Amino acid sequence: MLYQYVIMTILAISLNFVFFSKNMSNHSLLTETESPLPLYHRLYIILKEQIKNGKFAPGKTLPSEADLTQQYGVSRITAKRALDELALEGLVQRSRGKGTIVRDDFSKRVIQTPVQANIQGLMTNLDNIKKNTTIKINYFDYIQANDWVSKQLHLQQGSIVQKATRIRHINKVPFSKSTSYIPEQIGRSFTKSDLLNNALIDLLKSTGNEPNRVEQVITCTLADDNDAKDLQILVGGPLLKFRRIFFNKEGSVVNYQEILYSPDHFEYTMSLTVVNE
Repeated sequence: MLYQYVIMTILAISLNFVFFSKNMSNHSLLTETESPLPLYHRLYIILKEQIKNGKFAPGKTLPSEADLTQQYGVSRITAKRALDELALEGLVQRSRGKGTIVRDDFSKRVIQTPVQANIQGLMTNLDNIKKNTTIKINYFDYIQANDWVSKQLHLQQGSIVQKATRIRHINKVPFSKSTSYIPEQIGRSFTKSDLLNNALIDLLKSTGNEPNRVEQVITCTLADDNDAKDLQILVGGPLLKFRRIFFNKEGSVVNYQEILYSPDHFEYTMSLTVVNE
């Protein structure tokens, strides 16, 4: 008996969305978020995500306990506990006088189990989302890929890639935050204006790099200060996170993408069909 996975995405629009003041400080945002998770663990998750995303690269020093206390409005004990948790997991090394430094081998400690879905169903869902939302581009430029992004794109560390961050809205309400990383040779074939007016999938097709296979990881995270501002939620609020690697028919990676969704506005439903051999 073979289980065939058919992926279906459903948009769930919440009518109780709350807009938060742009002037609200991080001091209250993390501490006021209602969550069964201890405060130190929420801060630990935020810092861990920033390490994985390359904000703090291997060999770089994380903010001190005093800096975290001021930035997130937590106690010194909470900040210390969060940093200690990172050290226990092997992501950082802590030493007196040097601070908390990201380990060079941290990426080997991150377990990745990609979900391989029917690409036609995925493309249909992406097209439906495009038709029912509006888009704003927050960032568009060419950067040196960090270690994490380089590995996802199968490029040498430091290779130039196009990075674009897009915020999708439904009825003027932020719905998702998507950050794409595309090899420079492909990215140079279209502009920021092209990306604003066309689906990224269509732009890849126009370059002869139509996605033929997608590897997808579904996980969860907590909003840091930038995510909270972009999605108009509280710092430390829960987020669904999708990581997708798009391959063309030759097997080359043409796009690495990270998408964040607020669970108030998005559900991901998987339908399992039993197929008799």
